[in-house]
Amino acid sequence: MLKRFFSSSTAKMAADKSRFVPTSGSYPKGFNVGALASGVKKNSTLDLALLLSEKPASAAAVFTTNKYKAAPVVVSRQVLDQCGGEGINGVVINSGCANAVTGEGGLKDARSMVAQVDKLSGSATASTLVMSTGVIGQRLQMDKILPGIDKLGQTPGLLGSDHDHWLTCAKGIMTTDTFPKLVSKSFEIDGVQYSLAGLAKGAGMICPNMATLLGFFVTDAPVAPAALKSILTHAVDHSFNCISVDGDMSTNDTISALANGAAGGNEITEDSPSYEILKHEITAFSQQLSQLVVRDGEGATKFITLRVEDALSYADARAVAASIANSALFKTAMYGKDANWGRILCATGYAGVEVEPTKTSVSFIPTDGSAELKLLVDGEPENVDEARASEILEAEDLEILVQLGTGGGQEAQFWTCDFSHEYVTINGDYRS
Repeated sequence: MLKRFFSSSTAKMAADKSRFVPTSGSYPKGFNVGALASGVKKNSTLDLALLLSEKPASAAAVFTTNKYKAAPVVVSRQVLDQCGGEGINGVVINSGCANAVTGEGGLKDARSMVAQVDKLSGSATASTLVMSTGVIGQRLQMDKILPGIDKLGQTPGLLGSDHDHWLTCAKGIMTTDTFPKLVSKSFEIDGVQYSLAGLAKGAGMICPNMATLLGFFVTDAPVAPAALKSILTHAVDHSFNCISVDGDMSTNDTISALANGAAGGNEITEDSPSYEILKHEITAFSQQLSQLVVRDGEGATKFITLRVEDALSYADARAVAASIANSALFKTAMYGKDANWGRILCATGYAGVEVEPTKTSVSFIPTDGSAELKLLVDGEPENVDEARASEILEAEDLEILVQLGTGGGQEAQFWTCDFSHEYVTINGDYRS
């Protein structure tokens, strides 16, 4: 009975989150994407996704810092090291099996996936990034994946550049996700219009440092490899490294970026006047994409923005926000709609950074634009209106402001969700 209740609840939440799935988009030139059901997953579910660039692209990636790095992480890093971030032609992603902790055989399988895509692009050297997601400790079903790659690349209509193909590609990398995560946008630099498109997967085992999930984004802007790498690092530091669902970091986490220059214009380097413009565009884009992961947190009912101000450094502000976001006591209080600000303060105090207890303030900031609810002001507790607090906590979106009172003036934003009964249900029988 319990499992049936949570299953219907999951379906309801998935339906509610359909508003985050775009019905159209603005997609970069020169990229073709798609996905199919290779048979790795049951019930003919999409489980193999492919992106091919019509011309060699600059590329960069950030990877998990977990000591047990999955085979695709190792292989993709090797591919980038060997090519120096130039001449990447594709990205291939399978879901249903993480190819993690699979020894030499797993490395061989990941390299075989790279080689299979390289044949499609006509590359004589390794020019494909590979990602995998799913259960740890199992070998890939290569008898299904390799023919699936060939079918994707050689069957007319399976790859394309329109919205439907991008959405299908996003669906092809889902695991416990309840909706595909796809974002696109256009922007202008020096009179040339460029586009960005990206997708991600992730709903659980989500926590920095980076990456925190699988994802990639591409642009048709001409970007030098070194510039793309520095932009990606900054963007991830302010987006994918600022989200948490459950405090667990995966063995497979990867975020990659490709820039093929198909829209023309002058190459953007770290010294270009347009470098800061592009960095701003990509960072804002990454924040939008990463927040979708939090909104789809396993069993989540709330999307919480944590804003920490007046820290001595950005790193300190983010550390405090992460400490709060990963507190199980805080997350369960948010699920229970309990304005227990003591849990916020407690997590702030053990974050390991400089704070001023007698100058610390905590507030709830309603997302409807109404007045903030002060909980703690300069270290002194307020007489909290519990009815007003409950009203604020009824909303799906909530912002919490923590001011550390150090005089440092630095701030950070972080995004997280609550812990519900359903999170336990999902992860209690993940393999089945």
